[in-house]
Amino acid sequence: MAQVLRYPYDAITETTDYLQIDIQSATRTGLINRTPTFNTFNNKVGGIKSKEKQGSLVNEGTVLLPMPSNIQDGNSVRYADDSMNGIVAAAVEGTKGAMGIDLGNLPASFADAKGRVNTAIQSTGLSLDRAGELARKYLAAQAVNVFGANVTIDQILAREQGEIFNPNMELLFNGVTLRAFKFSFKMTPRSKKEAEQIRAIIRTFKQNMAPKTESSNVKVFLKTPNFFELRYRKGNDDHPYLHKFKQCALTDISVNYTGENIYATYNDGSPISYIMDLSFRELQPIYNEDYGTKYTTISGTNDYTLGVGF
Repeated sequence: MAQVLRYPYDAITETTDYLQIDIQSATRTGLINRTPTFNTFNNKVGGIKSKEKQGSLVNEGTVLLPMPSNIQDGNSVRYADDSMNGIVAAAVEGTKGAMGIDLGNLPASFADAKGRVNTAIQSTGLSLDRAGELARKYLAAQAVNVFGANVTIDQILAREQGEIFNPNMELLFNGVTLRAFKFSFKMTPRSKKEAEQIRAIIRTFKQNMAPKTESSNVKVFLKTPNFFELRYRKGNDDHPYLHKFKQCALTDISVNYTGENIYATYNDGSPISYIMDLSFRELQPIYNEDYGTKYTTISGTNDYTLGVGF
C-alpha cells in the first residue's frame, strides 16, 4: 500500500473535502486514481503507521492537503488575426488544381495551370488586364524596397486610387495552451507528529520535483522528475462540483519558515508556522474528447460528463 502524508494530521477524514496529490513516476502515464484507505475505527485516512519515521515519499506516495482558500481554473486556446485578399485566395485555389503536373507533357501541364489561374482570377470580377496592372504595381513596390523603403501595394493603391485590397480579416485557431495552477498552504503544527508530517511533505515535494541523474560520476544526461496527479476529493470520491486536473509537473516550490513574520520555534526546533507555495503545470492540453471520459475508482465509476470537467 502506498504511504500517505497529510496535513492537518487528524482533520482529513472520509467525510471532509481535501486536495489529494499522488506522486507518479515519469516513466508511467495516465491517471492512476489511487484512493487512500480510511481507518474504520477513527475515520482517519491512513497509510503510515504511528511509529514509522516520517521521511519523504517517492514514486508511489500520496500527499493530502486541506482545500485551498482560492479555488479557480481557467481554460484558453490561441487564436490569431489572419488576412488574405481576394486575388491571393483565387490564385491559391487555381494553383491547387494545377499541382498535378505531367512530367511527360510539360507544355500542356503549364498551359492547363495558366488557364486555371486565369479562371480563378476572373472569378473575383477582375479582368486579366486589371490583374496584370496590380501585379506590376506589386513588383514595383518590391523593387523600391530593395533600397530600404517599406512600400506596399496597398499604399500605392491608396495614394493613386483611394482604395486598398479587402484583407478578408478573420480570427483563426492557432493552437492550444497548457494550464498552470498555484496553491498556497499555511501549515501550523499542533503536535510533534504533525510537525514531522509537515517536514516530510515539504521534503517530498522538493525531492520529487528535482531531476534525476545517472549513477556514474559524470552526469551526461538528466532524467525527467516525477509527475504529480491532483484531485479534489470529497471523502472517498472525486469532488463532483470542482474541476479536474491532467497530470502535472511541479515547476516551483517556495517555503516560508516564518509564517507569522517572526522567527519562532517549538522546543525541538520545528517552526510554529510555514507557508508553502506550489506551482503546477499540466503536461497535456485539454481536448474536447476529454469531457466524455469516465474513470473507474475503487469506490465506483466517476462520470466526468456530469461535472464541470477539466
